[in-house]
Amino acid sequence: MNTSAGTTRREFARLGVFLLALAAGMAAMPAAAQASEIRFAKGFGIPYLPVIILEEQGLVEKHTKLLGLPEAKAKFIQLASGAAMTDALISGNLEYATGGPGPLLTVWDKTRGNLNVRAISAISSIPVYLNSINPKVRTIRDFSDADRIAVPSVKISTQAVTLQIAAEKEFGRGKHDVLDKLTVSMAPPDAHNAMMSKGTEITANFTSPPFMYLQQRNNHAHPVLSSYTVMDGPTTFILMWTTQKFHDANPRHHQAVLNALEEANRYIKENPRGAAEAFIKNQKSKLDLAFVQEMIANPESIFTTAPQNLMKYADFMSRIGSLKQRPAGWKDLFFPEVHDRQGS
Repeated sequence: MNTSAGTTRREFARLGVFLLALAAGMAAMPAAAQASEIRFAKGFGIPYLPVIILEEQGLVEKHTKLLGLPEAKAKFIQLASGAAMTDALISGNLEYATGGPGPLLTVWDKTRGNLNVRAISAISSIPVYLNSINPKVRTIRDFSDADRIAVPSVKISTQAVTLQIAAEKEFGRGKHDVLDKLTVSMAPPDAHNAMMSKGTEITANFTSPPFMYLQQRNNHAHPVLSSYTVMDGPTTFILMWTTQKFHDANPRHHQAVLNALEEANRYIKENPRGAAEAFIKNQKSKLDLAFVQEMIANPESIFTTAPQNLMKYADFMSRIGSLKQRPAGWKDLFFPEVHDRQGS
């Protein structure tokens, strides 16, 4: 399961070629006059809760009707990572992808001048934890060649980029990639099960709730670091993005989606128990209701359409060469409808 540096570079290069080729092909396609079906990607866990509320309460359909638009059916597709969602978006199998700052910045950079992918909204700011079952590992300096760290996508995922930022802080400039050789790409549920079984090479997992809290229960695993500590405060973990072609062809549908997200966020804040029940139902989860409600009500869990700390990722990825172009500010990464938010 170990991913060599050479293999990673080849996979990253293939992703770039794939995105550019598909972007060129789709740029020549005619834009749809009306969207009759709007396909959304969702991932795993509490950070995707606003998207889950959209699905469970039919909020996209509701706000489409409120704007006097023809009925548009919302369809939600669960995928393993932001990179997988971006592939689906670029290939025309999604209208809206969701994921972290790492995948967003990567696709924004690679599609400038063609598909011009940008975010429509932030979704959540939630800390993610790097947990380990290796008792010898208390800081990232303690990792050795015997360890393997599961992340959603090596190099590209937000967890992978956050680990690079942490490594640079710990080991110094130019040493951001010293732990990359230990990272392995795995979907969050698979990574959780692999580490907790203690029967695989996975000894650490950089993951989000509920997985990170489940791992820490009864001291089965211990935290090594938190993304909020690495990033010096609350940081957007999940956003939603689309292509300029879809945005420009369907501006009022786009506004309906944004309005629906705002209603979902209000519902989560006002009714955390109802939000917890929706999460359990949607994810077919066996988690205790009180446990899910506690995660949702955690003051560190922020559900907002305004981005937080996004430019720290952009600055870092630009400086190390992961991005060819640096956004001038967070608004460069978003469509205009959210430019009035207090973002960063």
